[in-house]
Amino acid sequence: YIGNVVISVNPYRSLPIYGPEAVQEYHNCNFFAVKPHIYAIADDAYRSLRDRDRDQCILITGESGAGKTEASKLVMSYVAAVCSKGEEVDKVKEQLLQSNPVLEGSGWGWGPGMGTAEPPPLPPAPEQLKLRQDCRHYAYLNRESSDVPGMDDAANFQAMQDAMRVIGFSPAEVTALLEVTAVVLKLGNVQLSSSHQASGMEACSIAEPQELQEICSLIGLDPSVLEQALCSRTVKARNEAVLTALSVPQGYFGRDALAKNIYSRLFDWLVKPGKQRKVMGVLDIYGFEIFQDNGFEQFIINYCNEKLQQIFILMTLKEEQEEYVREGIQWTPVEFFDNSIICNLIENSKGGILAMLDEECLRPGVVNEDTFLTKLNQLFASHKHYESRETQNAKHVMDPSLQPHCFRIHHYAGKVTYNVRGFIEKNNDLLFRDLSQAMWAARHQLLRSLFPEGDPQKISLKLPPTAGFQFKASVATLMKNLYSKNPNYIRYLPGRGAPAPAAAGRPPPTAVPLRCIKPNESKAPLLFTPELALAQVRYLGLMENVRVRRAGYAFRQLYSSFLDRYKMLSPRTWPRWAGGDREGTEMLLADLPFPPEELAFGHTKIFIRSPRTLFDLEKRRQERLVQLAVLIQKVFRGWRCRTQYQLMRKSQILISAWFRGHRQKSRYQQTKRSALLIQAYVRGWKVRRQYRRQFRSGARACLANFIYRRLVQKFLVGLAKNLPSLSVLDRTWPPAPYKFLADANQELRSIFYRWKCKKYLEQLTPQRKAVLQAKLCAQPFQGEYLGLRQNPKYQKLQAVAKDKLVMADTVRKVNRASGKVSP
Repeated sequence: YIGNVVISVNPYRSLPIYGPEAVQEYHNCNFFAVKPHIYAIADDAYRSLRDRDRDQCILITGESGAGKTEASKLVMSYVAAVCSKGEEVDKVKEQLLQSNPVLEGSGWGWGPGMGTAEPPPLPPAPEQLKLRQDCRHYAYLNRESSDVPGMDDAANFQAMQDAMRVIGFSPAEVTALLEVTAVVLKLGNVQLSSSHQASGMEACSIAEPQELQEICSLIGLDPSVLEQALCSRTVKARNEAVLTALSVPQGYFGRDALAKNIYSRLFDWLVKPGKQRKVMGVLDIYGFEIFQDNGFEQFIINYCNEKLQQIFILMTLKEEQEEYVREGIQWTPVEFFDNSIICNLIENSKGGILAMLDEECLRPGVVNEDTFLTKLNQLFASHKHYESRETQNAKHVMDPSLQPHCFRIHHYAGKVTYNVRGFIEKNNDLLFRDLSQAMWAARHQLLRSLFPEGDPQKISLKLPPTAGFQFKASVATLMKNLYSKNPNYIRYLPGRGAPAPAAAGRPPPTAVPLRCIKPNESKAPLLFTPELALAQVRYLGLMENVRVRRAGYAFRQLYSSFLDRYKMLSPRTWPRWAGGDREGTEMLLADLPFPPEELAFGHTKIFIRSPRTLFDLEKRRQERLVQLAVLIQKVFRGWRCRTQYQLMRKSQILISAWFRGHRQKSRYQQTKRSALLIQAYVRGWKVRRQYRRQFRSGARACLANFIYRRLVQKFLVGLAKNLPSLSVLDRTWPPAPYKFLADANQELRSIFYRWKCKKYLEQLTPQRKAVLQAKLCAQPFQGEYLGLRQNPKYQKLQAVAKDKLVMADTVRKVNRASGKVSP
């Protein structure tokens, strides 16, 4: 370490120091209590994010090949290993790890491919994307070798498919992304041919329409629309629009600009962030580049590295020393190189190199790199960090390595010579409005969403920003974002130890770099070049950082925050301190056995020199927290036991009350049942005694009544079983078994006969009733119904005449003479 700056050297081979055992060793450990390690800074950033609720950013800097990408992988793998458990957390961890193959497979990111257990959705076939499997057929892939030894492209593509599914991309989104990528590849194969218009002006046209037609079939666009956008340009001035044909170079320029814009905007869509609460960013940015021929790309990359170096200087050297002076701490300034002058040379909005480049790109007339270089020579002739052949000639300096079409900037990492050829073209990488409108007119939803400015309702006459302006704005946004976070730095370096402790515990922003330095140019293991490492140590400002850390204080914090964190270490400040924050801090530290030279009291902050003092504070705090936790546990257990006792006592009283009530109710019920039983026995005894007294006098009548009722019952039951038939002619009837039942038997016979006649009449028809009524009327003259057999006269007549008596009736005999009637 240099303070809280992690210095690491790239060994160019795998080392057994990043396994699960190392993760457990550095998990929740004090920053300086363990050996220097990338896991230490990752754990410090993660705990600051988790415990102090502050956004974090780990800045990994160094030259190309210094191991920045591997360091960022280790940081992310450590965070994924130590974060909390749970289904949702595991899902986020998997998405974090799987983001690497997605970005790497798309050509923008880094990280190994990682597969999943479940089969991913099938990607579209090459025939569906209208692609050939041999990448040598595509111009954009033939500029450099696309074959990497030991790389399995099929496995990596499968890993990217798996990772996209894990991250949350739907099959339709994956297909759309691959289709847009295929469009970019096929745009590079669109060839233009030269022609001339009737006016003699040069024009261009599509040489082979097959590629164009395949592109349009992928994105759902009329080929004539895309052909017109690629071969012509609409120039609008006020209310007039003029269609201008493009030359072949201009057509290729527009084609490449469209391809680069599609690719860039597709990346922005791919990494568009979702909802987030707290952030821990890992910045693995371009390394500082110094080649034999440095162009516009190296200029932009090195400018970004200058800005990152400025942050490092500002936060670890300049701000720290200014803070000592501001807080009234006795301090001897440490001289260091401030690269603000270089940043202003490049980015000054009025007179910087980027501003001059934009001005030259937008200037009417003949524009080329020579006029741009001439303007730079005039503007920066006396600038000590700028030189060119013209400025050297003015100073009578001869340097054959500096060519006439080049300029040189003295960067913090050394002198870099830039070739101005291509600066104007690459900076003026404008996307013609016709191309944006053509993309908007496509029916491909993803491609259409990448070009919102192509909407005819949003037409603007304002020129789009140049590449340099866009990059400058992106760097400014990055710097603003880094200032708002709590930065942690990683630098790879072949250093040997920790000259001074880190400034831990300060509020954001703080600087904890991880500096990456390559040990040799050949990227070979077990090879160390001291001169190369020493040069990187010097231009990174690490020596000045060492001097500042050795002379400075390891820890600083606001009095209020310090008192709030450590007030439990003194009985005079715990649990509440009613005075000022500084007085409370002084009272707190006076009760602790720290030497005065270890402490410094600023206007608003407390400064502690040695990390051992800080560790002692943290150790005492942890021990005191244990004591307070035990006290809280004791009080809580006492409260819980009292509460449980009171609850049990209340429950016991309630149970006792219910039990006593239940017991009394049971006794009452038992007493009541006993009383009722006694009453029943007494009443029975009284009745039996009274019965015995009255039994002899009433027993005869009672027995007679019983016998009588029994005989009547037996008679009625027997009569019910022996009833005669229902025929009205049947006049039979059972005789009474006992004489006292004769009257009742006769009455029952009469009732039964009448009932039988009634039933018989109810069954007769009206005709039958009429016949019987007639017979009834004739019934008095039929048979012997006058009792003639007892009449003496009839007996005499019967003795003389033996005939059958047919009819008889009573008559009255009237004497005709006297009229006397006689029977």
